[in-house]
Amino acid sequence: MSDTRRLLPTVFVLVQFLCLGLIAITGPLIAGNSVLLAAELLGILLGLWAVWVMRIGNFNVTPTVKTGAKLVEAGPYRFIRHPMYAALLLVTLPLVLDHFSTLRLAIWMVLLVDLVLKLKHEEQLLASEVEGYSGYMSRSKKLLPLIF
Repeated sequence: MSDTRRLLPTVFVLVQFLCLGLIAITGPLIAGNSVLLAAELLGILLGLWAVWVMRIGNFNVTPTVKTGAKLVEAGPYRFIRHPMYAALLLVTLPLVLDHFSTLRLAIWMVLLVDLVLKLKHEEQLLASEVEGYSGYMSRSKKLLPLIF
């Protein structure tokens, strides 16, 4: 494996946390608008549900595959392959919209691109290392049920 391929997962995580940190320090952490707050809470619930189903010790922050990884198709994973990424986007977008600036939107867009590239990299690994993952990819969407 080349040095670049080994470094890529770390870069994805660094960009992700940098974007999350910048969104956090450039505005409130709780949306003031009730509709946006509901969306933010929905994102938090989706993330907690995904962690509960996956179990805390069975997921990685980096897009790598743990030894002995098994395919999970329960809970939110029935509908989307990356509910934790979807949850991050669902929590942060209302924050950006509630305290809008072009800078914050640009940061969120970088986060979106980073997570899409990260999941693409992760899915290549999962398809080659986890039995049944390729079939699962054909039965589910990446981030948005029925859409993407």
